[in-house]
Amino acid sequence: MKFLKNVILLLCMLLILPIHSYADVAVGDMIITLGEDLTKEQKSAVLAEMNAPQDAQIITVSNEEEHKYLGNYIAKSLIGTRAISSSAITISEKNSGLEVETKNINWVTDEMYLNALITAGVKDAEIYVTAPFEVSGTGALTGLIKAYEVSAEKTIPEDVKQAANEELVKTAELGDSIGADNASALIAKVKEEIAKNPPKTEADIRALIEQAAKELGITLTEEQIQSLIDLFNKLKDLNIDWNQVGEQINIAKDKITNFLESEEGQGFLEKLKQFFISLIDAIKAMFS
Repeated sequence: MKFLKNVILLLCMLLILPIHSYADVAVGDMIITLGEDLTKEQKSAVLAEMNAPQDAQIITVSNEEEHKYLGNYIAKSLIGTRAISSSAITISEKNSGLEVETKNINWVTDEMYLNALITAGVKDAEIYVTAPFEVSGTGALTGLIKAYEVSAEKTIPEDVKQAANEELVKTAELGDSIGADNASALIAKVKEEIAKNPPKTEADIRALIEQAAKELGITLTEEQIQSLIDLFNKLKDLNIDWNQVGEQINIAKDKITNFLESEEGQGFLEKLKQFFISLIDAIKAMFS
């Protein structure tokens, strides 16, 4: 009887103890996503480029998944028939924010990934996106979100995934007209304002967009404004942690400030200053 009681007690303890899965990760751990259609040689090259450890978790992303999350926002021909782009997420310290680096990505910028990932709820990680040759980069977000779900042991709602992909595409398209940096800055600023003062109506959203554009010196067409209103109207009704969104955007801004204040940043600014001094001297010499 005593033995039976001990067995029952042990079972009860096992039931209440947290169950750890293969997805458990620690700071410094890397989760990798590889495009399903990479050749064996390309996979090896990508893993070497990422300095992937032997025990890294590897997830495959299919072209079917890319169509699932991008098919409503860009032409199927642009998505293509092969999953090529790959990515790595390395877990960072808590409250360290997101850092993004890309290679062979020719349409989506680092800041666009950062913005979309923040919307999806991704935080505190180093992100690397690459491909064996130049690609647009739209499909990589699917892999990044998939990798984060594994690392954080949480499921990101499907509507939030769709919204993050829509945001990525709309920002890239807007960037074609007003410049990639302007587009990313505008999206980030509007999200920051939403985190501070959640809009209640479409008129509120319009006011936020127009004010953000004015402050950044960006001119938008009515069509562009309406497209952004539609996006942010959708985002505000989703289960998004806007406090976290605001925090992650602020951390990203702090990193830029820290760089400019650093020895490396000051050196860059000094070089920039000297360049303009030399340029002005050269112009003066032409007219003397």
